[in-house]
Amino acid sequence: MFDFAIESPACARHIRQMLAQPSLSALPQSDFDFAGQSWTALPQGALYWRERAALIVADLHFEKASAYAARGQMLPPYDSRATLDVLEALVDRMAPREIWCLGDSFHDTAAAARLSDDDRARIACLTARCRWVWITGNHDPLPSRDLGGETMHEALIDDVNFRHEARPGEAGWEISGHFHPKWRLSLRGRSVSRRCFVLGARKLIMPAFGSLTGGLDAAAPAIRGLIGHGAQALVPLSDRLLRFSVTA
Repeated sequence: MFDFAIESPACARHIRQMLAQPSLSALPQSDFDFAGQSWTALPQGALYWRERAALIVADLHFEKASAYAARGQMLPPYDSRATLDVLEALVDRMAPREIWCLGDSFHDTAAAARLSDDDRARIACLTARCRWVWITGNHDPLPSRDLGGETMHEALIDDVNFRHEARPGEAGWEISGHFHPKWRLSLRGRSVSRRCFVLGARKLIMPAFGSLTGGLDAAAPAIRGLIGHGAQALVPLSDRLLRFSVTA
C-alpha cells in the first residue's frame, strides 16, 4: 500500500470531498487514450469507449451476499439491487450501443437462480436495450442463458483484447478485470480507499463495478507483474482524472 501524507487541513478536506461517492448528475472529464482510441473512466467504475459508444464493466458479482448467506455469513441481501441501480442510471445517461461485461458478472454458477424476480426482470430489460455481451469469468464460466445477451470467453475488437483476467505475455492491447484494483491514500492519518483503473503500456485492468466487492491494492505484485513498468493508477472523480504512479 502506498500512503501520501496530506498535512494541510484544508487540502485534506478538499481531497475527502473529491473522493466522496460520485454523483451521476454530470459526466466527468476523465478521458485518456489507449490503443489509439478514446476512453472515459467513470467514477462508478465503468469505462466508456467513445469510438464505439460502448460501456464496459467488470466484476458485477451479482448475488454475492446470498452466496455468503448460504455459508452462514449473513450480509444485507441488497447487493444485486444496488449494483443494478447504478448500472441502470449509467445506461440511461450514456445510452450506449454496446455493453460488455468482463467476467464474474455472477458470483457463482447458481447466482442467476438466486436472483429475485424483480432483479431478473431488470437484467433482462437491460440486455434487451442494446448489444450486450457477457465475457465469462472464473466465478461464472457459464452465465444464465435466459437473461439475454451474448456469451463469449473473450473477444478481439478493433485490435483490443477483452477478457476477464489479464494474460501474461499478451503482446496486444488488452482490457480485463478480475483483480478489483483500488488506490489508497493517507489523509492526516486516515486511510481513504477508492476503486481505480490500472493503466500500463498495453494493458488496462478495470476496477470491480459490483457494490459488494473487495479490492486489491493497485501496487500489489500480482498486478504490477502483469502491467509492467510505468504503470499508473487512474482514479476518476466527478470532474477530473487523478493519476498516480504505481511503483515498487
